[in-house]
Amino acid sequence: MKKMTLEARAIYLLAQREHSAFELRTKLSKAEFEVDEIEHVIHQLIEADLQSDRRYTEAYINSRSGRGFGWQKIRQELNQRGVSSDDIDDVITTLEIDWFALAIAARYKRFGEQKPDDFNGRAKQQRFLYYRGFTHEEIKESFDLT
Repeated sequence: MKKMTLEARAIYLLAQREHSAFELRTKLSKAEFEVDEIEHVIHQLIEADLQSDRRYTEAYINSRSGRGFGWQKIRQELNQRGVSSDDIDDVITTLEIDWFALAIAARYKRFGEQKPDDFNGRAKQQRFLYYRGFTHEEIKESFDLT
């Protein structure tokens, strides 16, 4: 198999799915390309709008929120993937996701519509929502509205 050029590898990765610049840098570095060349190619891809952290952030938030994760966990995951807090904040506010409704849906999907009968059952459901990345207010509201 012929070895891909740096540009071809970067475009191939972006054709598979959106990548943050940080992810792209990491993957290309593992492929043993030179750091200066990687930076140059990523800059060209950004200029050509083939790579966009904002577009990546939108796709990531839509994907993870659709799978029942709260904005705190999504924010943490995006930070780990090298996305700036400003990009995350901008996208979260423009997407207009109802995190309260999402918390209710995640709880229903996991535990059913029946409210827990006792303290331990409620605590278990609250822990689940907390680990999913929902805020205290969203968790509390998910029990009050049902």
